Order: sequence, then C-alpha cells, then structure tokens
Amino acid sequence: MNPILVVALVCASSIQAPDCTRENALDVITGPAHTLQECLVQGPVLAANAGHGDDKGSYVKTRCEPRR
Repeated sequence: MNPILVVALVCASSIQAPDCTRENALDVITGPAHTLQECLVQGPVLAANAGHGDDKGSYVKTRCEPRR
C-alpha cells in the first residue's frame, strides 16, 4: 500500500490558498503516491485528468497526507 495520499483540492479563485479546505473546495480528488515529490506532481495531474485543467476562476491546491 502507498504510504501517502495525494489530495487535489480544486479551489475557487475567490478563496485564498490557506483558506481552501476539503469542506469548501469545488472538488476533491484523491490518489496514491509513494513519495512526497510524487505527491506534489500528481495533484495537478489528477485535477487535469478529472477535467479541471483549464478551469477559469479556480486553481488546484495539492496536499500530501499520510494514509490512515
């Protein structure tokens, strides 16, 4: 099992990055990662693959969380 969970938060541009959470994100996409570097790269890739690559008025915030 991969030790890290990639969490890609698609956030409205009206919300500042520190304030964007799972609760107020427009979309939350998760996936596995083996390393922190892989996690940071995978967040935007997951969002783009889910159709959020060219969204105007939003951005992707990537979080790396330990799996529970």
